[in-house]
Amino acid sequence: MTERIRIADGAELATFLARYPDVQQVQIFITDPSGVPRGKAVRREELVRIFDSGRQVAGSILGLDITGQDVDDTGLVWDTGDADMCARPIAGTLVRAPWLAAPTAQLMLTMFDGRGAPAAADPRHCLVRVLERFAAEGLRPVVACELEFYLLREEGGRLSPAGGGRAGERQKIDAYSLQRLDDLAPVFDEIYRAADAQGLPTETLMSEYSPGQFEITLHHRDDALRAVDEAVMFKRAVRGAAQKHGLVACFMAKPFTARAGSGLHVHVSVNDARGVNVFASDDPAGTPELRHAIAGMKQTMAESMAVFAPNANSYRRFVSESYAPVAPIWGINNRSVSLRVPAGPAVSRHVEHRIAGADANLYLAVASVLAAAAHGLERRLDPGPPVSGNGYALPMKQELPRTWREALDGAASSDFLASALSPEFVKVFLAIKEQEFTRFSAEVSDLDYAWYLRN
Repeated sequence: MTERIRIADGAELATFLARYPDVQQVQIFITDPSGVPRGKAVRREELVRIFDSGRQVAGSILGLDITGQDVDDTGLVWDTGDADMCARPIAGTLVRAPWLAAPTAQLMLTMFDGRGAPAAADPRHCLVRVLERFAAEGLRPVVACELEFYLLREEGGRLSPAGGGRAGERQKIDAYSLQRLDDLAPVFDEIYRAADAQGLPTETLMSEYSPGQFEITLHHRDDALRAVDEAVMFKRAVRGAAQKHGLVACFMAKPFTARAGSGLHVHVSVNDARGVNVFASDDPAGTPELRHAIAGMKQTMAESMAVFAPNANSYRRFVSESYAPVAPIWGINNRSVSLRVPAGPAVSRHVEHRIAGADANLYLAVASVLAAAAHGLERRLDPGPPVSGNGYALPMKQELPRTWREALDGAASSDFLASALSPEFVKVFLAIKEQEFTRFSAEVSDLDYAWYLRN
């Protein structure tokens, strides 16, 4: 069990302690169902016990909403007497956190229940569950996570795009701008240094469509679990580097009304037991296996939207001709669709799943994408013909949920999600999101006053 889940051993700890005698503090954390890292800081000497027998942590840490409030309906709070569970260290995640002033490390954890079984509410175990499904067929997904984000500064009590020049210049659209990269070079240097210190496979940096919006790609891995662990670490490194320079790294799906939203693009191919890409083909549309996988992603996309777009803000991102897809359609070398087969050499043929927002829980988003691919492969589904031209202009035969409420209702009735992530996890996840929905919907905003106060 621990080999599948990648629990770290004492040899990894001994190597780290010998290499970094100056590190006296370690931030340990677990990723909760909303994708929020939650944990504490421990002293160096406490690591031996954590690596030997784990760390007892309140199980309710997996039953919090995105603001940190208990969600009683998860069954993880008072139903259990707020009982402890055992958090174990994840292999390869004890690394320096170089953006912090004092010599500090970080360590990612994953949760087990009182019987020593994987905790049902831990989203990382959902991904392990899906990967075991592929392994049973002698297959190994290859995954890369591509995250868009904004770098923002606070000016006059408001957040605005970071960069050089006057405030007005920073508001101009300037896609692929090298000047914007130069303006923030110290921040990006900090991010790359942190990535190197943590062994993260960062690659290309680019300025995205909107001012202050950027993307740094992570190299694909034939180890999907490691790829997502690295993406979680990368997200935290970006936040830390930005904060060190007085900026905010924003992974909201839609931080500005009139600007592009930020997505999580999941790149997927599948290797067979010999390490050969079963999607590889000289045909730009790939092999039948690639099209089966795409068909599974199309068929299950609507009922998975609560995972891909888990928050109220998520649904503001889906605007026609905004580079955010709005329908379950596929195409070849086409960014107006949700499932894109990029151009490139035959050996690299894969699908780019473009629907999730940057605010999605990385483990759940990738687990849902891969489970959808397995769904299509197992049933040999047909995706229909690829879309040519402007996918936004097509009449939609199958629409995606337009609101958070619709998405939550779709997830609650989804046999696919229950099978992919486990019924126990879906129960916890929906309990959390229902509480958030109720709280968010009850809040009186500035827009309420602007629209209704005098009318």
